[in-house]
Amino acid sequence: MQQILLLHGAIGAADQFSLLQEELADSFTVHSLNLSGHGSSPFVAASFSIELFASEVIEFLDKQEIKSINIVGYSMGGYIAMYLATHHPERINKIITLATKFRWDETIALHETKMLNAGKIEEKLPDFASALQKRHAPNNWKTVLEKTAAMLIEMGKDNPLKPGDYLAIQHPVLLMLGDRDKMVTLDETVEMYKNLPKAQLAILPNTGHPIEMVNQARLAFEIRSFLG
Repeated sequence: MQQILLLHGAIGAADQFSLLQEELADSFTVHSLNLSGHGSSPFVAASFSIELFASEVIEFLDKQEIKSINIVGYSMGGYIAMYLATHHPERINKIITLATKFRWDETIALHETKMLNAGKIEEKLPDFASALQKRHAPNNWKTVLEKTAAMLIEMGKDNPLKPGDYLAIQHPVLLMLGDRDKMVTLDETVEMYKNLPKAQLAILPNTGHPIEMVNQARLAFEIRSFLG
């Protein structure tokens, strides 16, 4: 069986893929992990960064004795997959990104960090605050938000992936985006599609940004079709 690694998004965790793993279990050997500070994975001394998380993926593959793998990355997970394709191309087979934001500058980063205000989340979205608390226990979910916001600010100042990096990626890549995604624009996704030598594009109908809004059966179908 082909092997797949599912990579979660910022302030997310591996348990968000439980339904997708069930959908794919008959066709693939499916792996997932919690990046440091996410889920029950402890924080490390280093600040959150794409470089840090990419190194953790490589460490995971080494421990599992996996030479190369397909990656399905949701949101930040897709960005990490593309970073790995640039810096560790031999470890990646095919990449599928879902709701991944590739366009970052200081203005965009500032806007996105406003969504990570723990106080406002507790006040206006108490159910979401409770879900975050459960998802990251025993870690402090507020610290996860703070470290994520700091990472996004740094990405706005210096995007870890430059336009020229994408032109050099020779891996087959499927870019997926929900038609109701309010965080990632169609324009930036199409721009990425045009910059990647071996890219395909899929738009998921009636789908917003949160992974919980994605039809898991439809997502599994697209994954099977692309990986073959």
